[in-house]
Amino acid sequence: MLVKDAPALRVKVTDVTAEDGGAVDTGEFTALVSVFGNVDSYGDVVQPGAFDRSLKEWSASGYPIPVYWGHNLSDPDYNIGSVLEAVETERGLQIRARLDMESPKAPQVYRLLKGGRVKEFSFGYSVRDAGWGTKDDREVYELRDIDLYEVSVVPVGANPATELQTVKALGERTSRAAARALESVKAGRALSGKNEDTLREAREQLVEAIDAIDDVLSALDPPADSPVEDDADEEKSQDEDPATEREPAADEKPDGAKSSEPMPVFAADPLAALIEIEMRSTQE
Repeated sequence: MLVKDAPALRVKVTDVTAEDGGAVDTGEFTALVSVFGNVDSYGDVVQPGAFDRSLKEWSASGYPIPVYWGHNLSDPDYNIGSVLEAVETERGLQIRARLDMESPKAPQVYRLLKGGRVKEFSFGYSVRDAGWGTKDDREVYELRDIDLYEVSVVPVGANPATELQTVKALGERTSRAAARALESVKAGRALSGKNEDTLREAREQLVEAIDAIDDVLSALDPPADSPVEDDADEEKSQDEDPATEREPAADEKPDGAKSSEPMPVFAADPLAALIEIEMRSTQE
């Protein structure tokens, strides 16, 4: 699932007045969560009609589009509401949603929306149909048909999930652009200076992203002086806890059993593999 931010868009909360004159938080709000024709920082443009098929499928299913806080799909407390209505307008995707005011997180999120302290949205999606086009004399990647999975309220500049998914999207898009450029070069067509600069810039961004990810992963590794359980300790632990199963040796494993070998480098670090493949391709 990819995600795309929609910063500082129109948000309106809906309260009602009780009989005693006080305001009642209904948890409802409207928001424009995607703008058509807008070129984002990664060269993507969501086209009118991109949500049409997916919205019809959601409507036919009878299930609501969920609303999350910060794309946190792993914790049910962050499933804070649902979309009541979603329509494509001339400007973009407009939603009317209601937060579950009895859930642990939704009341606070609603207060943040009312106070204007949070006003950014993001949506999770995958691409069904997309392709390259031009807008204002620049090459852009047009999103023409997408699967919409969820809508999230996100804090300003503090959404790690969005940032990591953006890195993933950048890698995929760079791979496609590099493949097209390579086809042109092999066909004897000259690569424009602008396209060459774009590829070099994207490559630098991917290298920086990999370095940053490596820093994070290295920080998660245990320190060198951390106590490591030796074989004797492991045997003792097995003896003390007979319920613990011993990992069978390689020649003891039945056919079809999963290997305990480490994940291949290309699977563990797809961004590094992407750059390596691109470099090999240009050297052929």
